[in-house]
Amino acid sequence: MPTAKKTLTFLFSFVTSLGAFIVLCSVLATQQWIRSTIAISDSSSNGSVIITYGLLRGKSIQELSHGLAESDKNFEVLGTLNNSSLKTLHSVVLVFLALGLFSSLLSAGFTFYNSVSNPYQTFLGPMGVYTWSGLSASFTFITMVLFVGNTQSNHLSEELAQRLYPLYPASTQQGTSHAYGYSFWLTLLVILLNAVTAVIVIFYQKARYRRKQERRKPMESAPRDGILF
Repeated sequence: MPTAKKTLTFLFSFVTSLGAFIVLCSVLATQQWIRSTIAISDSSSNGSVIITYGLLRGKSIQELSHGLAESDKNFEVLGTLNNSSLKTLHSVVLVFLALGLFSSLLSAGFTFYNSVSNPYQTFLGPMGVYTWSGLSASFTFITMVLFVGNTQSNHLSEELAQRLYPLYPASTQQGTSHAYGYSFWLTLLVILLNAVTAVIVIFYQKARYRRKQERRKPMESAPRDGILF
């Protein structure tokens, strides 16, 4: 059975890794990844289209200074996009986030298992915790980078606006501004929580190694004849 200190240490790691999993679930479920304001102007209307969306769903509204605005629209991101590179890359973003979720769940499972047992010499021990926490943080970071790239370089928001409002082609768009929402920035919290999980275990391992070294010193410094006796 593990010592009380080991159990407490790995329970703290379990809380942080489980927290990363819960935050990732909320990040996937919410729609506040980005808010894009697209200025539009043509012969019959002038104003902007505001699109707020996450990885799965979103909402768009029109704010026109003149012209007839359409009613607010709720939409599915993948369902709105045609079969294009934008849709493919957005699907890849979802895959990496799902991998991050899976890794966080395994990290939580490994930390809890270590709090009730002593699998030091196997992958189920601290090495497994480092691996899954590191993978979760890496997958989450890749998700952020790919989402920003798809938004900024591939003009994901502008493409969604064209699909939602066919009357406003690209020629009517006068510029776009982006503001990333709390759902996007929460991914940084996921990376931080995974890092804290690994750091807690690292400190415990160092303390454990130090105690082992201290127990060996009395034997190493004892007289040879005393040891033989």
